Amino acid sequence: MKPYFVVNPRAANGAAGKRWVELTARIERAVGGHEVAFTNAPMDAERLTRKALEAGHDCVVAVGGDGTLNEVVNGFFADGVAVAPDAKLAVVPFGTGGDFRRTFDWTRKLEDSLLRLASGRTRPLDLGRVAFRAHGGAQITRYFVNVCSFGASGEVVHEVNRSTKAFGGKASFYLGTFRALRSYRDQRVIVRLDDGPEQEWDVTSVAIANGRYFGGGMCVAPKADPADGFFDVTLWSGYRMSDFALKSPGVYSGKHVEWEGTRTFRCRRFEARSVDPVRLDVDGEQPGFLPLTATVIPSALQLVG
Repeated sequence: MKPYFVVNPRAANGAAGKRWVELTARIERAVGGHEVAFTNAPMDAERLTRKALEAGHDCVVAVGGDGTLNEVVNGFFADGVAVAPDAKLAVVPFGTGGDFRRTFDWTRKLEDSLLRLASGRTRPLDLGRVAFRAHGGAQITRYFVNVCSFGASGEVVHEVNRSTKAFGGKASFYLGTFRALRSYRDQRVIVRLDDGPEQEWDVTSVAIANGRYFGGGMCVAPKADPADGFFDVTLWSGYRMSDFALKSPGVYSGKHVEWEGTRTFRCRRFEARSVDPVRLDVDGEQPGFLPLTATVIPSALQLVG
């Protein structure tokens, strides 16, 4: 296995790029020969991953945050088909938030990432495939590895991604939450889980979770298992800024699932539509709006570690 590193040099406010010469020496000592490509524009990680797999590389390593990881995961597919079905995905967490890594209790230490990579051990990893309305109005389909959500969470990510992340993931999401929820009110959404009946929900936020964490460390789906073939869905209703301010420890610990305003579900397919525009959050990015259809793809990839 000769790993191919796809590096976002702007990750962690530019630290990934600034430290890469130092990091390269440590990578050489741990895993030997490897190749590297750097991103310099949106969707570069997706393009570089697909190119590497088409060239015969059997392990792609995402170096960056959750947004970089999402692009790399999408690069494993072309027109809905796996580019290289036996290829492996590895992760070196190097971002501001780092929510995906939390499900596996992975640290940000490079040594830990390299130990996982050197071991060669893999585990099955489910993905979500989500179809939705992009900003330009077109219907598009993308894959997500961690959490797809909508409602207030989409508004928060919209605010976070247009502001600085210099103070770190949690502080950035605190600030984004404050800005987004100042005037936010629950939105009426019509949903369907699997083949069940349509339901009307009043939505503060809904998370369709493959992993357990989003929003810079919020444990939105504490029982989610990204290898069980199901989404864990969390519905928050009736929440206001004061709830997040006063009860934030429960949101980060997962205790919120016991609160009156939280309901949880499990499904393999989730559909949602609305009359008014409702923003999405897909692995920490804000790519569009409802309506959406999300479908779980069991064991879609082999994850190193």
